[in-house]
Amino acid sequence: MARVVVDVMPKPEILDPQGKAVQGALPRLGFEGVVEVRQGKRFEIEIAGELTAERLAEVHQMAQTLLSNPVIEDFAVHVEEPEHAAQEASAQETSAQETSAQEPSAQETSAPEGSGQ
Repeated sequence: MARVVVDVMPKPEILDPQGKAVQGALPRLGFEGVVEVRQGKRFEIEIAGELTAERLAEVHQMAQTLLSNPVIEDFAVHVEEPEHAAQEASAQETSAQETSAQEPSAQETSAPEGSGQ
């Protein structure tokens, strides 16, 4: 089984209001020095069996006809290496654990009884 990744991004000449909103929020959250943010989409496609040139061409066709809007978006297709996929999954799991450890529990965030909130 192979994993093929399709990254879809707005073309450079297309305005990106979501990216601009993120860019504007970062300094308010204490993240300085970000010059530009562009927001896109990432599709991870698991292919059964061997990844042949024909199957990869099908993924390109999927990207062009369904996953992207070629008028306003560019896409890139690449094959993800199995060991890279395992490392990425581990990194995502670690990130999720760190995020949940930083979030206060429901008891910490609830207002005391009788406080009117």
